[in-house]
Amino acid sequence: MPQTPFNIEPDEYPGIPNARRRHLPAVPLEDDAVRITAIETTIPPSYGPHLLFLRIHTDAGIIGHGEGFFCAEPIAAMIHGYMSRRLLGADALAIESHWRFLYERHANIGARGVELRAISAIDLALWDIMGQSCNKPVYRLLGGPVRDRIRVYNSCANPTYSIQPGAEKPGKRPGNTWPGMGSVGRPGPLSDSYNYFHNPVELAKELISLGYSAMKVWPLDLPAIEDGPGYLADRDLRQAVRPLEKIREAVGMDIDVMIDGHAHFQLPVALQIAEAFRPLRPFWLEDVLKMDNLDTLADFRRQSRMPISASEMLLCAPDYAQLMEKRAADYVMIDPTWVGGISETMRIGHLAQAYNLPVSMHDATGPLTLFAGLHALAALPNGLYQETVRAQIAGAYKDLIDVDVQIRDGSLPVPRGPGLGVKINPDLFRPDAPGYRITRL
Repeated sequence: MPQTPFNIEPDEYPGIPNARRRHLPAVPLEDDAVRITAIETTIPPSYGPHLLFLRIHTDAGIIGHGEGFFCAEPIAAMIHGYMSRRLLGADALAIESHWRFLYERHANIGARGVELRAISAIDLALWDIMGQSCNKPVYRLLGGPVRDRIRVYNSCANPTYSIQPGAEKPGKRPGNTWPGMGSVGRPGPLSDSYNYFHNPVELAKELISLGYSAMKVWPLDLPAIEDGPGYLADRDLRQAVRPLEKIREAVGMDIDVMIDGHAHFQLPVALQIAEAFRPLRPFWLEDVLKMDNLDTLADFRRQSRMPISASEMLLCAPDYAQLMEKRAADYVMIDPTWVGGISETMRIGHLAQAYNLPVSMHDATGPLTLFAGLHALAALPNGLYQETVRAQIAGAYKDLIDVDVQIRDGSLPVPRGPGLGVKINPDLFRPDAPGYRITRL
């Protein structure tokens, strides 16, 4: 019997003839279906309130792993309180059917924030189940590999980027790490943000020696936070430019440098920034403007005469279609756990190919976002870069997943195991863990 969207028996639709019931949104349970039996979420305390981990259980004994980032508790509420009604008892392998149904129910009322993050986490887990069911890595199911290693760049964050140390301690008021408002940090191992301002040449030489071909920095967050989006003092702009000047003087173009503005600025200030950095040939300017007006972004690209990257801040393929149609970017940046998972990432990537634009994947968030990006880039012919934060990989990620991520010669290998090729630490899903929830069939 076809399954209705919320596991309601057809007889509960009074007045609908049997002949018409087939037109109700439904996912038939075929003979080879893998049935969803339970959905678990948990929020690792040190990452609160941002990182959400998801596990989807099936009657085949396969467990799919997913991830969401930013607003973890609302994502969990959306999954358990609403989306689980579509999924429980349904075929986990009907990925596209679930994606379209869940997306359209929310896009129709203009809601695409927490909802898309929830869909993204579910989509990753369903692709993980699909790969495990076929005993193949996800990238093979996306069309197969066009490369066996993925070029990465290092985003120069600090070990505590997106983490709240001690926030889980009883009696301690939880803090927050607001996106795009990171501090310079303190001296210490892998404190790349601090070292960009205080030891830029040493940092660049270290990354070059490790095989990195590129690094990304955000040198203008603090003045933006202090002075607002419409003003940038000349002294602050000079201070932001000086580290890159030192790098160019010491190593020339041996390493590319991306400049991320974290969407802090308005057009006049963005043009000041472009003018100041232009002689130093940054690889791209990313999110110097907010992504809420693509006409202004296109105007900025034209006036700045600089390569523009945009942007993980866009949501789903229709937004990216406008970006490309308006000729507003030279590089397309996607976050698989923000745009709608691997499914939507591939749609956007192929769309970018039609415009002859390269695609890179965003990740300064969680480890499954990284693995989702690697699978997508393995199968996208226009794949360029995977963002990484070596401070996170060497630190927090080791407690979260069962894979020791090793960047060698500035690249990562394509994941080889079935599904995503990675599993979340099962200890994080203890029933007594803070933020743990389970919904069963």
